Amino acid sequence: MIYGIGIDLVKIDRMKDAHEKWGLRFFERVFTENEITYCFQKKVPYPSLAVRFAAKEALIKAIGSEIAVNMKDIEIINQENGKPLVEVKGKVKKFFNTKGITHCHISLSHEREYGIGSVVLEL
Repeated sequence: MIYGIGIDLVKIDRMKDAHEKWGLRFFERVFTENEITYCFQKKVPYPSLAVRFAAKEALIKAIGSEIAVNMKDIEIINQENGKPLVEVKGKVKKFFNTKGITHCHISLSHEREYGIGSVVLEL
């Protein structure tokens, strides 16, 4: 049974602009160390950052306004085959356990200007 769905769209240049303005400070507030390392290993990190930011926002939308979420409690990783996967920690993990959320399906995509993330939470 579906608990919630969420989708979010992020302009890739927002990530580039944030990096130029704030350096890594902005990224360190919203991304885990693993996410930052993964994205900055790429020649152009901004599309990967944008889709991860969008996915975190999508997950927050899927939860609804039931809890305040620290974005670092949501980590978007890639399996060896490249498939994205969500790992939750802290208050988000506790929320999942309390509500009986057993699966978090995620899809990421980007093109020239935009990154998108969608999430389906399943009981």
